[in-house]
Amino acid sequence: MKLSPRGAMDFAQDLKSQIDIVRVISDYVPRLRRFGNRYSGLCPFHNEKTPSFSIYAEHQFYKCYGCDAKGDVFNFVMTIEGLTFWEALKKLAEQHGIPLPKQSQASDDKTRLRAALYEIHEIAAAHFQANLGANNAAPVRAYLKQRGVTQDSAEQFQLGLSDKTGRTLLRLLEQRGFKPDQMVPSGLIGRGEDGSLYDRFRNRVMFPIHSESGKIIAFGGRALDPEDKAKYINSIETEIYKKGSVLYNLNRAKLAASKQDRIVLVEGYMDVIGAAQAGVTEVVASCGTALTTEQIRAMKRHSQNLHLNFDPDAAGAKASERSISLLLDENMHVRMVELEGGLDPDEFCKEHGADVYRARVAGAKDYFYWLADRARARYNMREPQGRIEVFQFLLPAIQTLNDKLKRAAVASDLASYLGVDSGSVLEQFRKMAADRVERNIAPAQADPAKATDRILLPLLLSNADARGELIGGLREIAALQQGPTAKIYATLMAMHEAGDPIGFNSVHERLAPEDQERLASIVLDPAAVPDSGEDGAGLENGRACLNALLRDEREARRRELKVRIRQAEREGRMQDALRLMSELGE
Repeated sequence: MKLSPRGAMDFAQDLKSQIDIVRVISDYVPRLRRFGNRYSGLCPFHNEKTPSFSIYAEHQFYKCYGCDAKGDVFNFVMTIEGLTFWEALKKLAEQHGIPLPKQSQASDDKTRLRAALYEIHEIAAAHFQANLGANNAAPVRAYLKQRGVTQDSAEQFQLGLSDKTGRTLLRLLEQRGFKPDQMVPSGLIGRGEDGSLYDRFRNRVMFPIHSESGKIIAFGGRALDPEDKAKYINSIETEIYKKGSVLYNLNRAKLAASKQDRIVLVEGYMDVIGAAQAGVTEVVASCGTALTTEQIRAMKRHSQNLHLNFDPDAAGAKASERSISLLLDENMHVRMVELEGGLDPDEFCKEHGADVYRARVAGAKDYFYWLADRARARYNMREPQGRIEVFQFLLPAIQTLNDKLKRAAVASDLASYLGVDSGSVLEQFRKMAADRVERNIAPAQADPAKATDRILLPLLLSNADARGELIGGLREIAALQQGPTAKIYATLMAMHEAGDPIGFNSVHERLAPEDQERLASIVLDPAAVPDSGEDGAGLENGRACLNALLRDEREARRRELKVRIRQAEREGRMQDALRLMSELGE
């Protein structure tokens, strides 16, 4: 029996009740700290130095008070992994050993396409691996061996070989029943101007690219023919692959990165394999793109300590300089791995061995000394103006250091290194700090939630006695039927009247998305007034709120009657004016 959409939602609620949201999120947000009934940590969705991300285990809900990200465990997995609802549902069910009912009828078109793309990539990877193991691929295996890739590494990284003919994978996918509207969006099959289909990757060593959770989502291909114009080509972006969000080997490196509390960033696929063979398994690479904020945040989830090891040529140095700025913006602690001889990590490991490479990684220096050498080469250090320009070049990077004492020590060291007076350096820091404080001062924003909502809603959701005493009076207050929280109160009152169980989750799931967000922002705010249901203080606060609302209601009615009286008098309707005056007196 296939699962209907309604059945799928029922299963989702059952699944959510069996999942510990704190445990799920802790895989992505390390070092969570408990504060009463909530857990707090650095938000994985935006850059911050002070934790504003909270998880409420009791309510199975998370909220960031910095960027306003919020939702349940499904929202979190969907957002951080880039999954659809059905994919997140399946992932969580499988992770927790909970049988997943058949849900093909409940899946939408997008989910079905994504499922097909995942399957196509798995088939392609197996096909490419089989090609590399075939008898006629001996020269390619010899080439990989000559490049220093062991047989174990080839298997671990699932390396493969694409065919020369340009139609083999196409025919295989057609035999498996895939249609052009599934194959072409995969990026593995191209369509010619005449409408014919062909394999996009031909005669290349194939490097599968995985999502952080380990699914194959794309490929990189290294040309074997020296005449091929493009040495490397990567998959085009698809429904399951966004280049700027993915890091090569993160699926394997993340465990070692968490244990070592560092992550090593290199430029290419072969650099990753070479470093991993040398025992530096916490190594990743961007997938043929400049480093992005999304990639940095993916690394940051596993460690804030990053060792940058880009190629030492001019292009690599420029990429390093550009990446340092982005990394510092995300509060990463950056060190530079320097390799002599102009060698990239792959070449260095082959020439000098694994032990020497590991020592270079372990002995990496703070980024600002590397930047200082770059600056010295750029400006004329013989002239006072040149030394000043060097230090001004370095100031923004040094200023990002969080620790004041370390910042001052680094500034002093660099001043000595560059021959600049340390007193003028400290004066520059004071000026920059003053400028930064002035820029960061922003006018306070009004809280859109009323104080009464912040007391009443948590109380009504958690205290049955309060609901029994207060809801009757709240029904008479017109303001609650018209304001931004009107649908929340209406839902809560309807459930109370029907005798339904009332709690945060049961009310939350009956609301529209915008009202779900409003309820969460009010009820889950750490500053919200607790219900204090046991000692009666919460109910007393609720009564005070009801009385305040009733006073506001009467005052609003008085103002309305006065306006209507004046209008009746101006229009000569004296009988109406006298009747309204009598009502006002009452």
